[in-house]
Amino acid sequence: RVRLVESGGDSVQAGGSLRLSCVVSGYTSCMAWFRESPGKEREGVAAICTGSPYYGASAKGRFTIAQDNAKNTAYLHMNNLKPEDTAMYYCAAERMERGHILDNSDWNSWGQGTQVTVSS
Repeated sequence: RVRLVESGGDSVQAGGSLRLSCVVSGYTSCMAWFRESPGKEREGVAAICTGSPYYGASAKGRFTIAQDNAKNTAYLHMNNLKPEDTAMYYCAAERMERGHILDNSDWNSWGQGTQVTVSS
Protein backbone atom coordinates (compact mmCIF):
# COMPACT_ATOMS: atom_id res chain seq x y z
CA ARG A 1 0.00 0.00 0.00
CA VAL A 2 1.02 3.59 -0.53
CA ARG A 3 1.39 6.02 2.36
CA LEU A 4 -0.76 9.13 2.51
CA VAL A 5 -0.28 12.21 4.68
CA GLU A 6 -3.00 14.83 4.98
CA SER A 7 -2.57 18.43 6.12
CA GLY A 8 -4.42 21.72 6.11
CA GLY A 9 -7.16 21.06 8.62
CA ASP A 10 -7.98 23.96 10.93
CA SER A 11 -10.69 25.73 12.90
CA VAL A 12 -12.54 28.39 10.89
CA GLN A 13 -15.67 30.49 11.05
CA ALA A 14 -18.69 29.62 8.94
CA GLY A 15 -18.30 31.06 5.46
CA GLY A 16 -14.55 30.62 5.52
CA SER A 17 -12.29 28.56 3.28
CA LEU A 18 -9.64 25.90 3.68
CA ARG A 19 -7.36 23.92 1.41
CA LEU A 20 -6.55 20.36 2.42
CA SER A 21 -3.52 18.59 0.95
CA CYS A 22 -2.70 14.92 0.69
CA VAL A 23 0.75 13.71 -0.29
CA VAL A 24 0.97 10.10 -1.48
CA SER A 25 4.17 8.06 -1.50
CA GLY A 26 3.80 6.92 -5.11
CA TYR A 27 1.91 7.62 -8.29
CA THR A 28 -1.79 6.90 -8.24
CA SER A 29 -4.27 7.75 -10.96
CA CYS A 30 -7.19 8.14 -8.56
CA MET A 31 -7.50 9.81 -5.17
CA ALA A 32 -10.42 10.72 -2.97
CA TRP A 33 -11.44 12.66 0.11
CA PHE A 34 -13.80 11.28 2.73
CA ARG A 35 -14.97 12.71 6.03
CA GLU A 36 -16.23 11.27 9.27
CA SER A 37 -17.85 12.96 12.24
CA PRO A 38 -18.94 11.41 15.56
CA GLY A 39 -21.99 9.22 15.19
CA LYS A 40 -21.96 9.31 11.40
CA GLU A 41 -20.64 6.93 8.76
CA ARG A 42 -17.63 7.88 6.69
CA GLU A 43 -18.90 9.97 3.79
CA GLY A 44 -17.43 10.35 0.33
CA VAL A 45 -16.75 14.04 -0.32
CA ALA A 46 -14.91 14.10 -3.63
CA ALA A 47 -12.74 11.96 -5.86
CA ILE A 48 -10.58 12.50 -8.89
CA CYS A 49 -9.59 9.84 -11.38
CA THR A 50 -7.36 10.52 -14.41
CA GLY A 51 -8.35 14.17 -14.15
CA SER A 52 -12.10 13.65 -13.88
CA PRO A 53 -13.69 14.91 -10.65
CA TYR A 54 -16.61 13.38 -8.77
CA TYR A 55 -18.46 15.08 -5.93
CA GLY A 56 -20.77 14.02 -3.19
CA ALA A 57 -23.94 16.00 -2.62
CA SER A 58 -22.47 17.91 0.30
CA ALA A 59 -19.52 19.14 -1.75
CA LYS A 60 -21.15 20.20 -5.00
CA GLY A 61 -20.81 23.91 -5.68
CA ARG A 62 -18.55 24.56 -2.67
CA PHE A 63 -15.60 22.15 -2.85
CA THR A 64 -13.10 21.51 -5.62
CA ILE A 65 -10.77 18.53 -5.86
CA ALA A 66 -7.52 18.75 -7.77
CA GLN A 67 -4.50 16.53 -8.31
CA ASP A 68 -0.90 17.48 -9.05
CA ASN A 69 0.73 14.33 -10.40
CA ALA A 70 4.19 15.95 -10.44
CA LYS A 71 3.94 16.38 -6.67
CA ASN A 72 1.93 13.19 -5.97
CA THR A 73 -0.52 15.46 -4.16
CA ALA A 74 -4.28 15.84 -4.10
CA TYR A 75 -6.01 18.96 -2.87
CA LEU A 76 -9.47 19.72 -1.59
CA HIS A 77 -10.40 23.39 -1.83
CA MET A 78 -13.34 24.09 0.46
CA ASN A 79 -15.30 27.33 0.26
CA ASN A 80 -18.32 28.65 2.14
CA LEU A 81 -17.74 26.22 4.96
CA LYS A 82 -20.65 25.37 7.22
CA PRO A 83 -20.75 23.96 10.78
CA GLU A 84 -22.01 20.66 9.34
CA ASP A 85 -18.70 20.36 7.46
CA THR A 86 -17.00 19.78 10.80
CA ALA A 87 -15.34 16.36 10.59
CA MET A 88 -12.11 14.45 10.31
CA TYR A 89 -11.15 14.47 6.64
CA TYR A 90 -9.34 11.45 5.21
CA CYS A 91 -7.50 11.01 1.95
CA ALA A 92 -7.71 7.71 0.07
CA ALA A 93 -5.79 6.14 -2.80
CA GLU A 94 -5.54 2.85 -4.71
CA ARG A 95 -9.08 2.47 -5.90
CA MET A 96 -10.21 -1.14 -6.14
CA GLU A 97 -13.12 -0.44 -8.51
CA ARG A 98 -15.54 -2.67 -6.63
CA GLY A 99 -18.36 -0.16 -6.58
CA HIS A 100 -19.11 3.54 -6.61
CA ILE A 101 -16.08 5.80 -6.52
CA LEU A 102 -17.37 7.60 -3.40
CA ASP A 103 -17.92 4.39 -1.40
CA ASN A 104 -15.21 3.98 1.23
CA SER A 105 -15.08 0.24 0.51
CA ASP A 106 -13.74 1.07 -2.95
CA TRP A 107 -10.39 2.33 -1.62
CA ASN A 108 -7.41 0.41 -0.29
CA SER A 109 -5.09 2.97 1.30
CA TRP A 110 -5.94 5.70 3.78
CA GLY A 111 -4.24 8.57 5.54
CA GLN A 112 -4.50 9.38 9.24
CA GLY A 113 -6.86 12.30 8.74
CA THR A 114 -6.88 16.04 9.32
CA GLN A 115 -9.48 17.78 11.50
CA VAL A 116 -11.72 20.52 10.14
CA THR A 117 -13.83 22.45 12.62
CA VAL A 118 -16.31 25.11 11.49
CA SER A 119 -17.93 27.33 14.07
CA SER A 120 -21.08 29.38 13.57
